Amino acid sequence: MPKFIRIDMATKTVKTEECPEQYAGLAGRGLTSIFVSNEVKPSCHPLGKYNKLILAPGYLTGTSAANSGRLSCGAKSPLTGGIKESNTGGTFGQKMSKMDIKAMVFEGIPAEDKFYVVKVTMDGVTFDEAPAETIGMGNYEAIKVLQAKYGPKVGVAIIGPAGEMRLTAANISFADPQSNIRSAGRGGLGAVMGSKKIKAIVIDEAGAPGVTIANTDAFKSASKRFTNALVTHPVTGQGLPKYGTNVLVNILNEAGGLPTKNFRTGRNEWANNIGGETMAATIEARGGKTTHGCHAGCIIRCSQHYNDKEGKYLTSGFEYETVWALGANACVDDLDAIAYADREFDDVGVDSIETAVAVGVAMEAGIIPWGDAKAMLDLILEIRKGTPLGRILGCGAGAVGQMYGLTRVPVVKNQAIPAYDPRAVKGVGLTYATTPMGADHTAGYAVATNILKVGGFVDPLGKEGQVELSRNLQIATAAVDSTGMCLFVAFAILDIADGFNALVEMINARYNLSLTGDDVVALGKTILKAERDFNKRAGFTNAHDRLPEFFEEECAPHNVTWNFTDEEVDEVFNF
Repeated sequence: MPKFIRIDMATKTVKTEECPEQYAGLAGRGLTSIFVSNEVKPSCHPLGKYNKLILAPGYLTGTSAANSGRLSCGAKSPLTGGIKESNTGGTFGQKMSKMDIKAMVFEGIPAEDKFYVVKVTMDGVTFDEAPAETIGMGNYEAIKVLQAKYGPKVGVAIIGPAGEMRLTAANISFADPQSNIRSAGRGGLGAVMGSKKIKAIVIDEAGAPGVTIANTDAFKSASKRFTNALVTHPVTGQGLPKYGTNVLVNILNEAGGLPTKNFRTGRNEWANNIGGETMAATIEARGGKTTHGCHAGCIIRCSQHYNDKEGKYLTSGFEYETVWALGANACVDDLDAIAYADREFDDVGVDSIETAVAVGVAMEAGIIPWGDAKAMLDLILEIRKGTPLGRILGCGAGAVGQMYGLTRVPVVKNQAIPAYDPRAVKGVGLTYATTPMGADHTAGYAVATNILKVGGFVDPLGKEGQVELSRNLQIATAAVDSTGMCLFVAFAILDIADGFNALVEMINARYNLSLTGDDVVALGKTILKAERDFNKRAGFTNAHDRLPEFFEEECAPHNVTWNFTDEEVDEVFNF
């Protein structure tokens, strides 16, 4: 039976049990969110002894299905004060599934002031004091130290200096197959891990039974059809593999939804300098890799190896949202400077969206000039040093805005708004406002339908159809986040009916179930209701489902405003 492992860091005791009945039919985000809603005190301090950190692979994680390598991490967020699920690639989730571990739960806080490495093998869980040299060390080198000690192929989940300092933008970083960095980025879960004095979790699946499939023939048939949907769709089969997510820079700039200079306008004249096409050309010229998977079995391969001018590896997972925030939003058009900053975010262990948006707020405050790439890099290095300014920056955009008395601070529930202006892409604006996670484009990616015309088309500048779009996508996303699939599979399953059917059939074949599409929708609704219930008990109301007031200003080039009434926004979760 699948193992449910509870690890008490206060007593260094481990309880391995069969999965409790209430969680037996859940996985991924469904499991993490229902667990947090059930077992974490909504009123607890996120960095205190009552918060719990849960890691759970999805229904299909670790199978042979394409793009089935995701892991969900859940806790009460120290950034938002609400519920949080943060999703990652890397090897960790697949190893958990192969070991038949349904979830790991970390609770309690050690009395002693030292960090630990928690090692998970088929023989059980053990605790080692973290190697002294890894404390304060960046993630890249610390992963090397741990893999030298525990084995070159072990999975590693780790916090950097930001997590050790419990900064509220700290992430949990995971080694991918090449030992590069993948992150459960949003919401500050690295601070939760740091509060429990866990420097790293090391997982070794040697001797594991592997993932079992109830009906192998049905699974293989459905998997083949699912793969075909991914490779034939223009987004997952062409655009993302060729240019990565950064292909969106020029697309959003043309659409007038690329936030520039802290959301003052939706278009600029130099976007192509930092766009996906320019990035791909730069990578090719320097001998890097324009396409790369963040976990085994990825066929979209939207990641890359970005090299510096000398041809030395610099960073991977160089995503559109980070490029936008340090580029257009901060008025920096130097792609190399942005890449160095991205690497530093990964190495120090902070969310590259949250902290990059915080850089723009710092420019708003006059701490550094707009567009000054060197000053930007120097400012980001303050996080590693743990200076007062660095700690403020490492606690996110809201913290910078509060410390400097600003009102132009792009956050919802204290989480930074990502790379799509909600006035020009109104569907995603509703998602920002209403998702229980705080501003999060992935929670209901209306950009797909507003801009890319995936799953139909809803005019991004108008109000009609946006409430339904955001609602339906949030429901669907909560379900997809439970499958262990990369969220980008949504492009194909929204447009290709057989792709969605094949996804459901793979789950049925693995577990000998008979789920229908209606069951998937019901799962998504159940997850969202649990998340909102947790937030309500934590003190959130509908008044927290609002965008900042400055979005009432007109946004060029379309001169549109955020014009939804409170009552219209509240309709998103009327189900």
